[in-house]
Amino acid sequence: MMDKDRAEKKVGELGQAEADGHPRWRVTLYTMWVAQSFSIMGFSFVMPFIPFYVRELGVSEEGMVAIWSGLLGTGAGLSMAVMGPIWGGVADRYGRKLMVVRAMFGGAVVLSVMGLARNVRELLGLRVLQGGITGTVPASIALISSVVPKRRLGFSLGLMQMAVFSGGSIGPYIGGIVADHFGYRVPFAVTGGLLFVGGMLVLVGVKERFVRPTPEERGASAPVKEVLQIPGLMMLLLVYLLMNLSASFVMPIFPLFVEEIVGTPARAATETGLLLGIQGVAAALAAVMVGRLSDHVGHRRTLITCTVIAGVMSFPHVVAHSVPQLALLRVVFGAAAGGMLPAMNAMVAMIVPRRRLGQAYGFTTTASALGWATGPFLGGLVAAAVGYRIPFVIMGVMLLLVALAQHRGLRSREKGPLGEGAE
Repeated sequence: MMDKDRAEKKVGELGQAEADGHPRWRVTLYTMWVAQSFSIMGFSFVMPFIPFYVRELGVSEEGMVAIWSGLLGTGAGLSMAVMGPIWGGVADRYGRKLMVVRAMFGGAVVLSVMGLARNVRELLGLRVLQGGITGTVPASIALISSVVPKRRLGFSLGLMQMAVFSGGSIGPYIGGIVADHFGYRVPFAVTGGLLFVGGMLVLVGVKERFVRPTPEERGASAPVKEVLQIPGLMMLLLVYLLMNLSASFVMPIFPLFVEEIVGTPARAATETGLLLGIQGVAAALAAVMVGRLSDHVGHRRTLITCTVIAGVMSFPHVVAHSVPQLALLRVVFGAAAGGMLPAMNAMVAMIVPRRRLGQAYGFTTTASALGWATGPFLGGLVAAAVGYRIPFVIMGVMLLLVALAQHRGLRSREKGPLGEGAE
């Protein structure tokens, strides 16, 4: 009885968040870190050469290559935007682990089939399907946010973001080498294998203590309305949208920009992968360090500072004329980007009740996906009209405007306890 009393007292001291989820939350966190690293490594394995794959599928005019590359990002983003809240609602009803498994195994199948595409239209259709059935990052974040103590949110979500960036740093480099040596189709099969391994790790190693809501609980309120009315969430969703629109603006043309600097397509995929890899390493290290720091100095302050740095570092891309110059810029830009997402995700977890985290992160997925869908398409159009350098100026301006929106729109959330709405 005394042990039980002490346990209850400890739970009271740490807050309700400490009691939620599986007691072995650390095992789940570190298993998910490994699984997420494999999944992101898989997704990023094919990203450096998507524009070059578009050429291989029959698109020869350079302007159309940029536009089709943007459309491929837009198609996946739109379908993810539609499905994000739906999968989030399923997660709140049936469990978050199930959604991670679905995203990883679904991605393994779709990405493998992409290597068999016969034309760019088939590739676009598969990208739309990919956006609708994957989403490993928001699914993983919802799972981790539901099991870790709130006092460890910055560190835990930073660690998960480190998995995203570390996988994203290794995948493009190796994928670019494989593409340069074996063609643009073989890496898709490797991607499918990496995602399958990640799914198996989650299936076997992750333990979730999830209690399905009763029919009375499900019918007690409208989940969508309840989530969207949480103070501060709508502003955060706007930040997610604008942030991802800005960051993805140059995504479809970055490999083409690198090819322009390198001067030959023979090593363009390898050099692009190397640059993205360097950026990913910087972002991965920053995600954990800045995430831990944000637990002490505040998530809002961290988010604004990192956004400003990323915006400022976008402008020098215009005058870069060598791979070493680009590498330096991508290191600083990557470190800033590494601090943004853990801070944003932690802010969501601090204001949203745990029983609605799946739905909330579903809406962040929608907002992010709309940004990712709009950014590449607009960036592709701009690049087709004015070249590959001016879009970096536009991206920098947009990021600085997003930082201003964060400063003004999120200010009120620091006047009281940020986590007062969480259970």
